[in-house]
Amino acid sequence: MHPHTTTADSRRWLGLAVLTLPVLLTSMDISILHMAIPAITEDLAPSSGEMLWILDVYGFLLAGLLILMGGIGDRMGRRRLLLIGAAAFGAASVLAAFATTPELLILGRALMGVGGATLMPSTLSLIRNMFDDPAERTRAIAVWTVALAGGVALGPIIGGVLLQFFAWGSVFLVNVPMILVLLAVAPLVIPEYRHGSPEPMDLLSVALSFAAILPVVWAVKSAAEALAITLPSIAAAAIGVLAAVVFLLRQRRLTSPLVDVSLFRNRRFSGAVVAGLLAMFSLAGLTMFLSQHLQLVLGFTPLTSALWLLPITAAITLGAAATSVLASRVGPGPIFGVGAALAAAGMIVISLSPAEDGLAQLVIGAFLAAGGISPITTLATDVVVASVSPERSGAASALAETANELGAAVGIAILGSLGALVYRSGVQDGLPAELPPEAVSVVESGLGAAVGVIDRLPAEVGQPLLELARRAFVDGMSASTATAAAVLGVLAVVVSGLLRGQPPTGAAHAGDAQPTTEEEGREAER
Repeated sequence: MHPHTTTADSRRWLGLAVLTLPVLLTSMDISILHMAIPAITEDLAPSSGEMLWILDVYGFLLAGLLILMGGIGDRMGRRRLLLIGAAAFGAASVLAAFATTPELLILGRALMGVGGATLMPSTLSLIRNMFDDPAERTRAIAVWTVALAGGVALGPIIGGVLLQFFAWGSVFLVNVPMILVLLAVAPLVIPEYRHGSPEPMDLLSVALSFAAILPVVWAVKSAAEALAITLPSIAAAAIGVLAAVVFLLRQRRLTSPLVDVSLFRNRRFSGAVVAGLLAMFSLAGLTMFLSQHLQLVLGFTPLTSALWLLPITAAITLGAAATSVLASRVGPGPIFGVGAALAAAGMIVISLSPAEDGLAQLVIGAFLAAGGISPITTLATDVVVASVSPERSGAASALAETANELGAAVGIAILGSLGALVYRSGVQDGLPAELPPEAVSVVESGLGAAVGVIDRLPAEVGQPLLELARRAFVDGMSASTATAAAVLGVLAVVVSGLLRGQPPTGAAHAGDAQPTTEEEGREAER
């Protein structure tokens, strides 16, 4: 082998290692906050609505801006956008770490979402350009996916270790050293890529993309906060859907669209996007409940809770490694179908866990769920990225990441709201009459807040109330994981059907080779 080739290969894989840093950080920050909920509740005393915004605003802004940032990266340079976004993400992390009010923490999390949105499409499109060989690209994207899905699972673990020794702000400050490493090393090992002759960005499309996403985000958050579907939330959702329809119609008429709608005519592409969205929907909702269950129901310290979450990370790593081997031999349909079925079985095991002595059942169910979701996210990303030419990889990467991050954010919002609804219903039925009126709303807002109030009550009142709140939380978790199991069941049937008969990943994709005849072109589109 020529020495120059060996050096280029080493630099490319070192570049991949550097690119996993922002992926790990942005996905980890979706879930790392879950471990800090009890400490934040005690320190800042946020309302239930403010806590929902603290948890979700990061993921929603991250998902809402990904398509726009993917288009900007294609035009201004993907490495350049990556470095700008990394600096912004680090600064926002510092702001969140030292927040003294719930409003300031919400602002910090929102700015982190904006910075994170510049990182995700940049990393995936750079990988698409750095790895031309389909087999190498599959392995590279498997590493990227371990960082993405593993970050969601690793967040509570890292958070638990930090909170054992430091204040809750440490879950954000941990980002800063890795951001500094990225800023120092990325210019040395990652080449710059941009579209050769980019068209001007269509500003109306940008406005429509915001009009499609933000009202729907507000509608979901409003309904979650009120635990009811209100007329304003319905109206906002309708506005968002209408704007989305206009946005899609406009994209079909543009020569250089913000979103290449024609990609969705490809069953392989559409199935992969849907699979990534639903898989991350289920995984993010699961990690949110597990971290709280271990601390607030079973009474473990943050560090012990983090150790019991390690099997999730192991399952994700094993699933991604197995997928990189199977993908070259088996089509994506069977892999998605079996993975979703395995994950659904794990969710059902968790939904049946008792409030007491359910640790083994929780760990086994979480291992099965994560092990089933990992192959889906790994292969879905590979299929999406390989479906386009290198010049359009930034936009396609943004689509893949929008699906993944939106799935995670919506999973936290919907499954979290369902769990909160069941919890509130459970505690309302058994609140003791001697409970002070000012404590009632706090107990009803969530188990984390309830524990803080119960610790200050007499034992004869506090202990039965704590058992009631814990049972109500477990009932809420059961309802949410059962819902996730149903979603995964639909995924197993629908997506495996969409991808029925599709070739293994090692075969050429739309982005790797162009059809040579009109008949081959029609077949590729089908």
